[in-house]
Amino acid sequence: MVDARGLARLGIVLVAAAVGVVAGWFLFVEWGPDPLRVVLLLATAGLVVYIGGNVAGNLLPEYNVAEVEVSGPITRDGGGGRLPSSPTSPGADELVDQIERADRDSNVDALLVKLNTPGGAVVPSDDIRNAAMAFDGPTVAYTNDVCASGGYWIASGCDELWARESSIVGSIGVIMAQPNATALAEKVGVDVEYLTAGEFKDAGRPFTEFTDDAREYYQSLIDDQYDSFVDRVADGRDLDPDTIRDTEARVFLGADANERGFVDHLGDRDDVEEALETELLEPVTVREFTPQRGLGDRLRGGAATVAYAAGAGVASVLHDDDTIELELR
Repeated sequence: MVDARGLARLGIVLVAAAVGVVAGWFLFVEWGPDPLRVVLLLATAGLVVYIGGNVAGNLLPEYNVAEVEVSGPITRDGGGGRLPSSPTSPGADELVDQIERADRDSNVDALLVKLNTPGGAVVPSDDIRNAAMAFDGPTVAYTNDVCASGGYWIASGCDELWARESSIVGSIGVIMAQPNATALAEKVGVDVEYLTAGEFKDAGRPFTEFTDDAREYYQSLIDDQYDSFVDRVADGRDLDPDTIRDTEARVFLGADANERGFVDHLGDRDDVEEALETELLEPVTVREFTPQRGLGDRLRGGAATVAYAAGAGVASVLHDDDTIELELR
């Protein structure tokens, strides 16, 4: 296959070299002092070639495929909720921005979505999936390790999903976890009283037990989200909804997932790029798109690194706010 971009870049550099030699000849050979003619000629040609190389790189960058990585728990802002999370994991909003920047880049012909995630929040997962679906070009998801739950939600919006034979794939289900600290409160003598308007406003708080009505209410929310998950996978993967439900949110090794139709191809990163080269009819060069962060964000990221190191091993038991988030885990 002919690398048209590479030939075009080479052509620009050769033209620049020719211009440099001609300019140097007339400037220094024709009118320059004798001892410096050759040196000045070569210096001028080198300078023009350097400028031409930069111009060629800007006009025809070496990359033609963009890659974004979804790593770790999927959240809105990349935070871990109750615990500090790894500062290397961008949030859903940043990932969506990366995909949209890649889509606007005229040099990008295809999108790679690298997935190594156990899942996470429902709506952030859906936002990333929608951004991948909106990308104008082939979208290929692949995983080396884990593509579960929210990760699979995202993968279902891509054209293809690749995995290794021993990758963990699946977990098509929804979970809601809420601590019940009523026994602890009784033991230490803490009495928490809520004043609310609306029967279910205090349902699921750590210092209140689930009533039968509250449990039924939250189960209905989980069931609705599960139906949405199944519908998205069925539509994106062209699978029968009953086949998806029959998995009962189990995970599968990549080879088994491939046989069941939950993975399109088995292979490593080189295999993925080789398949893309066949589809694009040109050699593939990948550029990783990362979050665009200012100095303030980078400084906060450094502080987050310290917080993660200090808090990663600490479990938080009590959590009390007005939201309960369903998760794809």
